[in-house]
Amino acid sequence: MSPKNRISVVKGDITQVEADAIVNPSNSYGAMGGGVALAIKRSGGEEIEREAVAKAPIPVGSAVVTTAGRLKARAVIHASTMQRPAQRVSEEEVRLATRAALHEASKHGFRSIAFPGMGTGVGGVPKEEAARAMLEEIKAHLAREALPERVVLVAFDDELFSAFKRALEGGGSSR
Repeated sequence: MSPKNRISVVKGDITQVEADAIVNPSNSYGAMGGGVALAIKRSGGEEIEREAVAKAPIPVGSAVVTTAGRLKARAVIHASTMQRPAQRVSEEEVRLATRAALHEASKHGFRSIAFPGMGTGVGGVPKEEAARAMLEEIKAHLAREALPERVVLVAFDDELFSAFKRALEGGGSSR
């Protein structure tokens, strides 16, 4: 199966997605104070943040796996996009965090993983740019790895949904 056929795009709330793991674009401290992280903590429980903080520091471009608490997912992959909370990030940090999350998913044998728009919230990366970078990294990973078998890109709004769809259909890399 081609990498593209293993990727889907949905609009909705990542905390409601049924997958082996969902990705939290984290800071290196593991603190879950805003954006996707706060939504995950509110839905899944404080134990997710406690475990992430205990595993910190999480250098940018690396990731740790924690419990998913009350979430439908089995685990949360905290892929660091920023050193400090609410810091602006670049496309390169989005790429590094996406790679790190996929590596952890493969390492832990997760068959399915759900990503939000990495870096598109407080990180300030334009949605089109983040979507393109994420899809390039995901397609490259899936071309060489059996796991995860399924990647779900979860858009919280129409703009991100359209950006993910365009990036998925876009094919080639700009790098």
